[in-house]
Amino acid sequence: MSPARAAARLRVPLVSLLAALVAASAVLLGAGSAQAAGYRYWSFWEGNGKNWEYATQGPSLLRPDDGTVQGFRFAVSEDSGDADQPRRAPDFGAICADTPAEDGKKRVALVIDPGTTTDAPDGEKPPALRTACAQVAPDASSAEALAAVAKPLRYDDSAMLCAISGYPKTGCGEQVSGDSGSAKPSEPTKTADDQGKPDQDQGEEGDGGGGPSVGLLVGIGAVLLLGIAAVVQARRRR
Repeated sequence: MSPARAAARLRVPLVSLLAALVAASAVLLGAGSAQAAGYRYWSFWEGNGKNWEYATQGPSLLRPDDGTVQGFRFAVSEDSGDADQPRRAPDFGAICADTPAEDGKKRVALVIDPGTTTDAPDGEKPPALRTACAQVAPDASSAEALAAVAKPLRYDDSAMLCAISGYPKTGCGEQVSGDSGSAKPSEPTKTADDQGKPDQDQGEEGDGGGGPSVGLLVGIGAVLLLGIAAVVQARRRR
């Protein structure tokens, strides 16, 4: 058999093999993407004078100073890196302009943002964003400042903040599937002292980012190795 004919015969199975590898990789990667998930919860923020920063402590632990601004935003997010910020600037002067300073108390400006209808649980409509100036004891926590202006608050058994001013009526940090948007049963959660956010490391995927898991990547690598081995074996038979 001439070298040209042998090469042509080899090219056909190689093309088919490469096509199969691409298809298998797409299926594996697609499976990881379809299973990406977020959590519906109230995130907690601190104002730095101009912008918002994701709080590193939960509202029950943090004891803000007089003149600080804090925000709460209800939304669906995968983790703190993609969490939606409150949609109002952290402007203490504007929020507490009508609340004069008082001896023996501190003022904490609050931005309470229930989010949009996209993030709302089924059958519920988010109330309007609002601001409030809480005037509380000097040693009051952020949770106490919030309670002073936004009752009723609802917490779960692990002290996670579930509802502000009664919104939402039900649910608490439930997982929302990335492909359908439907809510799943709540995953194990951190307490309110740990920012009150579901611990994504304990979610179903366990990858924290909603992307392909280690198992999927290992599977892709195994498929590619098998393909390379087949190519080498075919060349040896020429």
